[in-house]
Amino acid sequence: MSKLSQTIKSFWDEPYFRFICYFLLLSLFLYEFNTAYIGITAKGGIYVPFLDQHLNYINWWRNFTIDSAATVLRWMDYIVYTNDYQLKVIGRHGFTMVYTCLGYGIMSVFSAFVITFPGYIKARYGFLLFGLVLIQLLNTLRLIVLSLYWDKRKPLLTIDHHDLFNIIVYVVLILLVYGWLKCASKRGKV
Repeated sequence: MSKLSQTIKSFWDEPYFRFICYFLLLSLFLYEFNTAYIGITAKGGIYVPFLDQHLNYINWWRNFTIDSAATVLRWMDYIVYTNDYQLKVIGRHGFTMVYTCLGYGIMSVFSAFVITFPGYIKARYGFLLFGLVLIQLLNTLRLIVLSLYWDKRKPLLTIDHHDLFNIIVYVVLILLVYGWLKCASKRGKV
């Protein structure tokens, strides 16, 4: 066996190295799968009408996200108008929902981390579901705040709201993962 293959084998035998490799590959796969699915369900290019009309989870997700924000804003007694891509609050602001606003990048990274992390499957998948719901709730909260207070001509600290949202969500997820790992290690499930 050559020295190079021995080095590769010694790295691969290290569980942390394997975890990092699997994590990066799965993150990339999930992110690119969503991007490709958007591509084949949007008219133009390689378009698959059947998927667009019957299995377009991206469209369902976008509508759910817009409708969730609109429902909460209506509960707060705001007059809200929506269409397939936009939400407008009368007398305030609104937003146009582009695909990157769905949070599939953050969800891909989080899902890949939880799925590839070593440990008991049952504990991981419960945490995965909890984390994905939390990300969706934070995204809905972000869209509500954007609709009411965000002025794109005067960004907070000159930070784009997508970047600000990503920073906040990653901090929340890091704290959440830290707590999950600490709790799971006490119970011996990691």
